[in-house]
Amino acid sequence: MRKLTRLAPLALVAALALTSCSAPAASDEAVTADSAASISYAIWDENQVPALEANIAAFNEIYPNIEVKIDITPWAQYFTKLQTQASGDTLPDVFWMNGPNFQLYAANDQLEPMTNVIDDGSVDPANYVEVLNDLYSYDDVQYGMPKDFDTVALWYNQAILTEAGVATPDDTWTWDDFHTAAKTVSDNLADQGIYGVATGLTGGQEGYYNTILQAGGSILSDDGTTSGYDDPKTIRGLQFWADLIADGSSPNLQQLSDTPHNAWFTSSKTAFFWSGTWSVAELAAASNTLDLNVAPLPQDEKQATVIHGLANVVSANSANKGAAQAFQAYLGSEEAQTLQAEMGAANPAFIGAGQAFLDSVDHFDLQVFIDEADNYAYPFPVSKDTAAWTSIENELLPQAFSGARTVEDVADELATRMNEALAAE
Repeated sequence: MRKLTRLAPLALVAALALTSCSAPAASDEAVTADSAASISYAIWDENQVPALEANIAAFNEIYPNIEVKIDITPWAQYFTKLQTQASGDTLPDVFWMNGPNFQLYAANDQLEPMTNVIDDGSVDPANYVEVLNDLYSYDDVQYGMPKDFDTVALWYNQAILTEAGVATPDDTWTWDDFHTAAKTVSDNLADQGIYGVATGLTGGQEGYYNTILQAGGSILSDDGTTSGYDDPKTIRGLQFWADLIADGSSPNLQQLSDTPHNAWFTSSKTAFFWSGTWSVAELAAASNTLDLNVAPLPQDEKQATVIHGLANVVSANSANKGAAQAFQAYLGSEEAQTLQAEMGAANPAFIGAGQAFLDSVDHFDLQVFIDEADNYAYPFPVSKDTAAWTSIENELLPQAFSGARTVEDVADELATRMNEALAAE
């Protein structure tokens, strides 16, 4: 999530409120090379396990008696499970956190501040992309150790484009160029069941958040108090995807539900795939990897992509808090993040470690992601209870993308209900 989560927000608030009244566990004594403990590490992406296992092995060279057990929960169930664990004071010792959920957990005293490891010099926030330090701070206190950061770009299959007679995308492409190319692929290769584009539309990070920004619209006001969905430019950004589905440039929502969008691309059934740096490891391992590459997103009024990144956080109620924070700090080290980058698992948040990511897959032009971050990346939209309004997005937007209702009608209802949710924060 890199991807957005879809929780029942009121249930989550209630669950966290119950546990926030309990006193956090006392901090462990200083951790040394002789310290012994067993800690859990919860994640959702099995593609990153080899890199994380390498991190753990390196961590154990420093702390040989601290056992780290990786707990993988698929993305679809990850935050639902975390909610249950929070309500029972059984959160993992260390776990992945994303921007949409962070403030809710921090505000309800579920996360351990990083104050100790920052004050003792184990972590220097200046080493990380500033937007991520800000994303994982609450009331001027940092809780999350930035792990990586991601932008979204246009992945393409050159073999399919060549067969369909479509040019290779570049940084001059507009929405019209992209739509024409996608429709041409679908029309010319229909007998093979190949479509122009398949991209995730449950959650905005891969698709519609980017087109909203490119059209000059917004998801959330700068002060986080009002919705941007009733802006005509925002509506134009949503219409882009509805049009692709309506004319057959993309599989329909039912087809995308039956077969995940990434599977369409890795099985050479789509020419294009809007996705981020988190897809590098998967696409490098795909059977069609040598046909694949990446280009900048097409543009409308302007170039734009959302930028986001994960953080490693520690449970405030961990029974082994010292060991957990030692591991958290190690995961933020240049050594750990360079190792993840070399293995293509993530684009590191540690400034200066990015070259290892760029060199991780020779046949992918990964510099695209870095250039986007430097030149036209916009912060991922979050508020104190992001899940309260992203659940409304998830409920309503499929009606627009499927053609069941007009995009403008859906967007107006979404704006009204989102404003109500924001006012309740």
